[in-house]
Amino acid sequence: MTRRGLFVPVLGALAAACSPLALLNGLGPRDGGVRRSARGLPYGSDARQTMDVFAPTAAANGPRPVLVFFYGGGWDSGSREVYGWAAQALAAQGFVVFVPDYRIVPEVHFPAFIQDAAAATAEAGKLAARYGGDPARLGVIGHSAGAHLAMMIALDRRYMAGVDAPNLIRAAAGLAGPYDFLPFDVPASINAFGRVADPTLTQPVSFVRADAPPLWLGHGTDDVVVHAEDTTILCDRMRAVGGRCEAKLYPGLNHADLIATFSPLFRKKAPVLADVSAFLHRELG
Repeated sequence: MTRRGLFVPVLGALAAACSPLALLNGLGPRDGGVRRSARGLPYGSDARQTMDVFAPTAAANGPRPVLVFFYGGGWDSGSREVYGWAAQALAAQGFVVFVPDYRIVPEVHFPAFIQDAAAATAEAGKLAARYGGDPARLGVIGHSAGAHLAMMIALDRRYMAGVDAPNLIRAAAGLAGPYDFLPFDVPASINAFGRVADPTLTQPVSFVRADAPPLWLGHGTDDVVVHAEDTTILCDRMRAVGGRCEAKLYPGLNHADLIATFSPLFRKKAPVLADVSAFLHRELG
């Protein structure tokens, strides 16, 4: 597979494109009825192998479905500390939400950050009950580079098998994710993946399969950082092999807009949060 994903030449700007989102953490309104249940839980020995947990405060009739949310940042930046608002938005929809940090370039390269995503997800499954979650109903979700992480551990069996949790992920959602971006010809992809002997092993589209968890993929039509073509290609490939996939394109939204609509400040712009939450509730029970 050698089709080039349509990244703009400044793919390193994945982080720059998302940096205004950090303002929502400190200045934007937050969803109520949610608490940060834990901060800095370790899932490995590295300082970045830690995660926070957000959960609804209202009493529930039973354990809630669980999500692991991966933020974006071009595989070389990002922090869970500035995505609490997004985790709160998901928790306010009735999920127990784990938000991990993961190791990034240049300290590590592929596949280390994918392995971190799998390890964090496995640990979330082990800890879910402590925070009112049901590990049998666990999904993964990510934005941008975080969507790439979510799709890789949902589709490539090796990662979750490597942490002894091969069947843990029951559904996966990606927002504005890069899924088919060969060849590596911009700094962000070269730095993260350029050392790989077989580049196809870095691409989510390489691992479509009929027995994969159901996927939901969302993309803005005005995204020039990762074009919406990546979403349509992955969904088409999944369906072609008998897998389940839903794709939703949002007219007029750009790369940062898609996750920004999780904030109450921009929620009326498009029903992204409602759409992905409905899918995840349906698939996770």
